Amino acid sequence: TKHGNITLVNTYLPSGSSKEERQIYKEEWMAQWREYIHPLLESEDIVIVAGDLNIAHTENDIWNPKGNSNSSGFLPHERAWFSELLGDGWHDLFREYVGPDQKVFSWWSNRGQARAKDRGWRIDYVLGNTAAKNAVKSVEIDRQGGLEVSDHAPVILDIHSS
Repeated sequence: TKHGNITLVNTYLPSGSSKEERQIYKEEWMAQWREYIHPLLESEDIVIVAGDLNIAHTENDIWNPKGNSNSSGFLPHERAWFSELLGDGWHDLFREYVGPDQKVFSWWSNRGQARAKDRGWRIDYVLGNTAAKNAVKSVEIDRQGGLEVSDHAPVILDIHSS
């Protein structure tokens, strides 16, 4: 979607957690999606890619990294792929705004009072090109937002636009 000098790409990367063939499908989708968004990096306009990427990138993006080291969404090659995405030039606008050390999550299982115990994953992202990074006023995850209707919390981005 284009709005003036802002391009917004809403996205959902499939979850691979149910079966091996689902994980294969997810990984094929990841490769195709990365190719699709790559040309947008060169835009002088603000480009924002937002949505559920179903990957917790770092140990600070998941409540129990050791216990989830073999879980889809936190597999070493998925995390490496995410690092490569950032290496392409995309910015994790939330992480760059709040810093690398905060454990803040955007998704919680509906089981075992995960949300109440803050046992979550940060799998919802707002990525941006350099123009987007330079336009950030604030980024936050509204932990209570969407509480009644979703197991995800909204990620809120406020930017300067011309």
